[in-house]
Amino acid sequence: MRNYRHWSLFPVVLGFFIFSAFSQLRAYSPNFVEPVAGGRVVIVAPVLLALFGGDRFLAANLETFRLAATGVGWGQADTGYLVRAQYEVARLNACHEDNYYLANGLLTWGGAEREGNAVLKRASNCRFWDELPPFFYGFNKFFFERDKKTAAEYLNMAAQRSTRNAAGFRKLAIMLKVEDIQDERVALEFLQGERDQAKDPKLKDMLSKRAVRLEGLVALREAQRQYEKQGAVLQDPQQLLDAGLLQAFPEDPLRLGYEFIDGRFMLKKLKVAGVEDR
Repeated sequence: MRNYRHWSLFPVVLGFFIFSAFSQLRAYSPNFVEPVAGGRVVIVAPVLLALFGGDRFLAANLETFRLAATGVGWGQADTGYLVRAQYEVARLNACHEDNYYLANGLLTWGGAEREGNAVLKRASNCRFWDELPPFFYGFNKFFFERDKKTAAEYLNMAAQRSTRNAAGFRKLAIMLKVEDIQDERVALEFLQGERDQAKDPKLKDMLSKRAVRLEGLVALREAQRQYEKQGAVLQDPQQLLDAGLLQAFPEDPLRLGYEFIDGRFMLKKLKVAGVEDR
């Protein structure tokens, strides 16, 4: 019986000696730094689907929670990780609300506008009741890509879905089309036509103010044309008053006014430092 107990301790003692030997060997061996793979691990949608028992909504929810908690550290977003992770969430559930919010805030405005817009476009098509994805997508298409046609299309989509902001979205879409018309007189006719067709009183009021503003620009440019027909070149807007071609400078109901740049009257725009030159 005593011999059996002694033999039962033999594996323990042997394991201790092997552990000690390897510890000593490691202490005297040079240290090697193992290569670390670049980029954080993102589990692809099919694997996530399998891990969560085929429930794509649960998988999308938990993956969104994880990337929201781990995608930003010390005020810096890991854009590469978020691009890949949010793409997989969109594959699982394109309707996920938190995912498109995060995509717009962290990707689109974090330097990955193409990838962020891809998530927003999926959300716009999936969330057919929600005005925000098409509004974000339309605004981003104009701001980052100057794609006015697509921007107007999605802003109109947002207006159709909205109950409180429809007039504002519709106005933005109309003004993008107006800006695309080079001849200010044709642009004014288009704007007046949209104003006359508008049934929403709020939208009609918004368009009326912009029509008055554009009428002022038309008046300034027409006066300049009349002045320069006489063979002189307009150097200062005050010359139009002195020549009697204008009784007074037109007033802008938006209180932004007009400006004379490189010999041409322009609508003055609100400028935000670091934004208007994008």
